[in-house]
Amino acid sequence: KDGWAGISSGLKSATKGTVAGMASLIAQPIAGAQEGGVKGFFGGLATGVASAVALPVTGICVGAYQVGRGVANSVEAVNASKAGMQWDQEKREWIFYYLNKDKTEVEELEAAIKAAKDGTGGDASKTDINEKKVKDREFYDLMGVSTNASAGEIKKAYYKEARKCHPDKCPDDPEAAKKFQTLGHAYQILSNEQSRANYDKNGKPDSNSADAANEIDPLVFFAVMFGSHLVEPYVGELWIATTADTMMKDAMEQQQAMDTENMTEEEAAALLAGKTTSEEMLLKQRKREVRCALNLREKIMPYLEAKDEDDLITFKTSVQSEAAKIAATSFGATFLVTIGFALQVEGEEFLGFQNTALGVGGHAARWKKTRKSTQNNFKLMGAGINAATTGRKAMKEVESAQRAMEERRAQDNVNRELGGDATEGESAMDEEQAKLAAQKLEETIPALLELAWAINIRDISRTLKHACKKLFTDAEVPMATRIQRAEAVRIIGEEFYNIGKANGGEKYSVKDAADIKARAEVAVMTTMAKAQGQEVSEDDTEEMIKQAKNMRADAANEGGAETRSN
Repeated sequence: KDGWAGISSGLKSATKGTVAGMASLIAQPIAGAQEGGVKGFFGGLATGVASAVALPVTGICVGAYQVGRGVANSVEAVNASKAGMQWDQEKREWIFYYLNKDKTEVEELEAAIKAAKDGTGGDASKTDINEKKVKDREFYDLMGVSTNASAGEIKKAYYKEARKCHPDKCPDDPEAAKKFQTLGHAYQILSNEQSRANYDKNGKPDSNSADAANEIDPLVFFAVMFGSHLVEPYVGELWIATTADTMMKDAMEQQQAMDTENMTEEEAAALLAGKTTSEEMLLKQRKREVRCALNLREKIMPYLEAKDEDDLITFKTSVQSEAAKIAATSFGATFLVTIGFALQVEGEEFLGFQNTALGVGGHAARWKKTRKSTQNNFKLMGAGINAATTGRKAMKEVESAQRAMEERRAQDNVNRELGGDATEGESAMDEEQAKLAAQKLEETIPALLELAWAINIRDISRTLKHACKKLFTDAEVPMATRIQRAEAVRIIGEEFYNIGKANGGEKYSVKDAADIKARAEVAVMTTMAKAQGQEVSEDDTEEMIKQAKNMRADAANEGGAETRSN
């Protein structure tokens, strides 16, 4: 890429060669002695000495070549960077990046993967990265249209697909009539505005509500737990939620294969191994970053279109108003601090490299970002250790309670066989042990949630880093516009961070057990309600959480009063 990259690669090659040489010098004599005794030892020693000299020399030569290549490419790198080009790590060349082109590529890749899974080859219609979320999309997929499709697009798609599966056109296909009937039913639903709206919200009319009630949607669950709906345009769907969603879907498909194909658990697992590939996960993250970049581009348009100072003040005021609304939600202040810092430092870095001598401002911003990233990594490590320790302790106590119950049951069976009476109060004791086990498991929730938050902070920072890079390096607009984009993003970051900090976002804590339990209960109820097609707004969930907390507090007060009276 350039001189710095060449030096870095060269040092790595030289270091690898030296380490490999030292390892060979130690290992070869030992291996020789094991095979040939004293003679083998000296033979191995000779080989080790030769390797100890040859490997470092080879590494240094390769390193020197890489340094020279990097230095030779430095002029090209400087010119390409000035022209607004970006280094493509996969293609190993300088390219112009286009945000809209990236969006199109993501949509095409997503459609190709879906087509491969469905066995339809490459004929699947391109998906829309900004299409609206619906309860069920089967009817849309039947006609190969986006959930954003207009009435005209749906009508056109219907006629196109109907010609393909009409019974008169497919006399050799025994399933043609059924396909045609299903397509007609889908068109009947989607062509009517009211029935389409109902389908988007509730899914197919014949969907089984009883089965849906048992489905827990991790995306909805975590959105309620963390109250992330207001910040989704900035951060997308959290990694922890999408990962849980993918794992649950794979597990459900495995169970379905076991039920329908009479497979064993091992056979179903082998069949579905790698169902969701690393390629798909990377594409999901890329799609998320592109969507965040597009949302940011839309958010900052008022700043770019500002004609005077009043318009700029209006833009800043709207950002402050949005931040205040986010801060009023659970974990909102922490979201603001995390998002705000990431946006602010990304804007400062880009502007620093563009506007300051020798890029001093950019390097300063990059150092600040690195320091913050290191702090977050240490917090993540500490949260992980705490969660593991707490979980292990709780599991030991739960296992101890289970063993105690099993021992009492065994003793009771012995007493019955000997003609004696069952242990008095066995049922009450078992119930008490069960409550104790449940309590110990509940005590692990704050530690697990602390870990989840640490993961979220790292996830959000990395996502916004890549989203901002896409926005600032978009070659579809001139450099002056990119600089304006960075300025606007920095303003959003500053306002978000300051308002989040003022509301205690830097010192987040998830140790309020009552709040956590209330949120978990409401999160489960919300996912079940939405699975049955019920409309539950974000305001509804927040109100339900408040009521659940109040009910828990009242119950605790009543319990305390009874204890004192006794």
